Amino acid sequence: MSSQAKPSRHETYESPLATRNASPQMLRLFSPQHKFGLWRRLWLELARCERELGLDRISAEALRQMEAKLDDIDFDLAANWEKRLRHDVMAHVHTFEEVAPAAKGIIHLGATSQYVVDNADLIIMRDALRLVATRLANAIDALGTFAQKWKDLPTLGYTHFQPAQLTTVGKRATLWAQDLAIDLEEVEYRIATMRFRGVKGTTGTQASFLSLFDNDHAKVEKLDRMVTERFQFAESFCVTGQTYPRKVDAQVTSTLAGIAASVHKFCNDVRILAGLKQLEEPFEEEQVGSSAMAYKRNPMRCERATGLSRFVISLASSPLMTAAEQWFERTLDDSSNKRLAVPEPFLAIDGALNIVVNVARGLVVYPKTVEAAVLAELPFMATEEILMAGVRAGGDRQELHKLVRDHSQSAGHRVKSEGVANDLLDRLRGDAAFSKIDLHDVVDPRRFIGRAPEQVDRFLLEVVEPVRKRFAKVIGMEAELRV
Repeated sequence: MSSQAKPSRHETYESPLATRNASPQMLRLFSPQHKFGLWRRLWLELARCERELGLDRISAEALRQMEAKLDDIDFDLAANWEKRLRHDVMAHVHTFEEVAPAAKGIIHLGATSQYVVDNADLIIMRDALRLVATRLANAIDALGTFAQKWKDLPTLGYTHFQPAQLTTVGKRATLWAQDLAIDLEEVEYRIATMRFRGVKGTTGTQASFLSLFDNDHAKVEKLDRMVTERFQFAESFCVTGQTYPRKVDAQVTSTLAGIAASVHKFCNDVRILAGLKQLEEPFEEEQVGSSAMAYKRNPMRCERATGLSRFVISLASSPLMTAAEQWFERTLDDSSNKRLAVPEPFLAIDGALNIVVNVARGLVVYPKTVEAAVLAELPFMATEEILMAGVRAGGDRQELHKLVRDHSQSAGHRVKSEGVANDLLDRLRGDAAFSKIDLHDVVDPRRFIGRAPEQVDRFLLEVVEPVRKRFAKVIGMEAELRV
């Protein structure tokens, strides 16, 4: 390849977050076109508000030209300017001026770089959180539908990954959905309480704007409010240094890491249940589970989501360290870190949640395998019920207890040592002391699921339905995987 030739896309690194995982919607939010388009909108609204407050040097023609070129960005020209100036904001100021010459000299009037950089970042994070909220709502909806369908199917509960009291397949799904519902509450809180940086000046003192408005404090405060409202924020920070508090990035990333933990939990459970042959993620007709073992149906979607989730969790500490490292009003070591530590967890969690929605909508349950697992353990779990039934039939509690204990230990020994099926019920049926008991009725799995079906109904009513109503316009959005 010639040293002057531009490398093809296959000869340079591309992030798998962009090529394999994140949705087009999320990628657009963090795209250069969107970011620098926001910069221009921020410059336009600043100039517009300054003119409305009496700065006559800003002409109507300048505003018209700026508005006409908000998305007409010459990225090559901007790159050339930045190479010369070593300053990305000033590079885009000059690039904007070349297509809006009437605005030359008033673009960025009174502002610091962080007026556009920080305010744009806050807009992008807010809108990215809104997209994450729609993904969460669709996951909750899908798991709610699954829970409703399987609310009555008894299944083994597990504590310490040891067989425990029965639950139902649907009730277990509500636990997954509940985690995501907690995450959705957190996301909605972050959206509702996110503040704009606003119009604060170089070190946050608004000194430059005070000078522009001839020491009119009321106009400076109004300018801050006007620009904040134009971008649909309820309020701006009361005070800032040069930047908005970097704790915001840490809070947002922590929220994404919380979602990642929920995704990881759900996907790990599905992977384990797939290994137990009780439940599977969707598996397509031409899908290959293993290049060597042709019979395999690996849970690759959930494995992929757990990997992405671990990545998001690992990033949660980086913005905290950035917040801790900011000296006085600001240091620039935040910039290079923010360019990675803010977009990447959004892109990763977007891809992970898309997988969760896809999997939840297509989960496959194998009721016979679920039942077999229940029946293999239920006789042991039902021994107290069997004992009480024997007493009600006239037996001696202590004698029956000894018999149940002896038969249980013998059956358990054979299961573990010889690999045979649990024959405890057959042993009890053959014991005259239990001849008056209907063992089939006593060990009906439905007797051991407590209020699981009713809990599913209540969860759907109190948690899932409100989510469905709030997000009615986006429920059912596509969740196809790119690869």
